[in-house]
Amino acid sequence: MTILDRYIVRQFMLTFLFALFAFLLIFLVVDLMEKLDDFVDAGVGTDVVLSYYLYFMPEIIRLMIPVAMLMAALFVTGRMASQNELAAMKSSGVSLTRILVPFLSVALLVSLGSIYFNGWVVPYANQGKFSIERRYLDKHMDATGRFDIYFQEGRTRIVSLGYYYNDARSAARVSIQEFADSNLTVLVRRYDARQMKWVEADDTLRFRGSPEWVLLDGTVREFWGTSEVLTAFAEMPLGRLTLTPPDIEKKQRKPDEMPLEELGEFIENQERAGQDVSRWLVDYHAKIAFPLASVIVVLFGVPFSSNKRRGGVALQFGISVAITFTYLIFSKTSQVFGYNGDLDPLLTAWLANLLFLAAGLVNLLRTQK
Repeated sequence: MTILDRYIVRQFMLTFLFALFAFLLIFLVVDLMEKLDDFVDAGVGTDVVLSYYLYFMPEIIRLMIPVAMLMAALFVTGRMASQNELAAMKSSGVSLTRILVPFLSVALLVSLGSIYFNGWVVPYANQGKFSIERRYLDKHMDATGRFDIYFQEGRTRIVSLGYYYNDARSAARVSIQEFADSNLTVLVRRYDARQMKWVEADDTLRFRGSPEWVLLDGTVREFWGTSEVLTAFAEMPLGRLTLTPPDIEKKQRKPDEMPLEELGEFIENQERAGQDVSRWLVDYHAKIAFPLASVIVVLFGVPFSSNKRRGGVALQFGISVAITFTYLIFSKTSQVFGYNGDLDPLLTAWLANLLFLAAGLVNLLRTQK
C-alpha cells in the first residue's frame, strides 16, 4: 500500500465513521420523537426504552452503511478536487481508476462485514426489538400466536391446531386424525380436544418422562368398520410430535428475525410442503445483495465528485441522500414484482445493484481520467 493509498483510506474511513454516527444519531432522535407518545401511553420505563433502541441500532446501522459510504466517497473526493489534490495526482500520472482502488478496497471489506452483520447480528437484534413492540406497543401481534396450523405427523397422522399460543406453548381447538397404515384413505381414530399443551417435567399436570404434548378436555373416537367407539378424557399424553414448540415459533418469525441459515432452512421446508416461497427467496437474496450496495455507491460517487462543484458539504449531503433514496425506492418497488412471482427472486434482489452498477460504470467512463 502506497502513501497515497494510506492517505485516502484514512480520510475515507474517518469520514465514513463520522457520517455513520451522525446518521445513526439523527435516525434515533427522529424515531424517539415519533414513538415517545406510544412509550408514555404504554407506561414503559426508561430501561425498556433504552433496551428497545439498543436492539434497534443494528437495523439502523444496516440501513445507514450505504448512505454513510456514499457520503464519505462524495465528501472526500470533492474535498480533494476542491483543494487541487486530484489535479496533482493526475498530473503525476495517477489515473482516476487507480485513485478508486483504495475507495473500493475499503468498501469491499465493509460490504463483506455487512453480509455477516446483516445475516446474523441484525436478525437476533430484531427478535429483541419485535418482542418489545409486541409486548408494549401492540405491534407484530400476528407473531404472538398463529391461526389454523396443519401438519402431517409421520405417514398416517394429520394434526390440526385452531390457534397456537407461543408464550403458553399450548394450542386450542385441536384435531388429530389417524389413518390405517395399509390404506391411507381409511380413518381409524380421531382425537378432538379443547387444548393441547407442551408439558415439561416440572409442570403441574400428572407427568412422567420426557417433555411431550398432552391433550386436555377432549374425546377420542375409534372406528371399526361401520361402528364407532367414543371415549371422553380430561388428560391424555400424546407423546412427542415431529413439531415441537421451538419449531412452531420459528415458523412464525418474520424474515427480518431469521438468521441467514435459518431463513434458508425455512424456505426449503416450505418448498417441500408445496408453498410459494417467492417472497421469502427475495428476502433471503436481499440479505446478501443489499450490503454490496456499498461498493456500488462508491463506484458511482467518486467519479461524480472528482470534478470541482459548487455547494460544498451541503451539496454532497443532498446528492448522497437523493441517490440513496432513489436506490431504496427502486429496490422496494422491484421487490413487489418478486413477491408476486413476476420476476425471478434472485434477479429481483440484485436488480437495483445491477442497474446502479451499470450507471456507475457509465459515469466512470464519462468522467475525465
